[in-house]
Amino acid sequence: MHPGGYVPFEHVHVRQDEIFHVEKGEIRARINQQTLFGKPGDSLTAPRGVRHIAYNDRDEKLVCIVDYRPGLDHYTVMQCFAGLTLDGQIDRRGLVNIPKIMYMLKRANAESLPRPAFAPDLAFRLGMDVFYMFGRMMGWEELYKKYTRK
Repeated sequence: MHPGGYVPFEHVHVRQDEIFHVEKGEIRARINQQTLFGKPGDSLTAPRGVRHIAYNDRDEKLVCIVDYRPGLDHYTVMQCFAGLTLDGQIDRRGLVNIPKIMYMLKRANAESLPRPAFAPDLAFRLGMDVFYMFGRMMGWEELYKKYTRK
């Protein structure tokens, strides 16, 4: 993560723990409303179901190995996020196109499911249903196949 960088929004992993293994720099993380810091050699864990966000407040690059346990289908989910990002499907804050990622999460029946902390689970799932139907009409299946090769 570049100096001054941060994860774009506070989020929750519904079925996974997220572990940040710090290799270089210093991480500041807000996990369940507690501020934690990690330096090289430290690991910070955001347990499943707990809201969290990570920052790099330092002038040097932050390098972390981020581990998701259990792994579930995280690779497929990241293929979709990365594909949208590389195709320029992001806003000025760097967030991916929300309707399209929601379509893809629903299409993949994703278990590795990150959701914004501000969105109640039911509202998030209803949003996925709506964007899935819309995406089917708009032909977003081709993007899903492009990114996942499925």
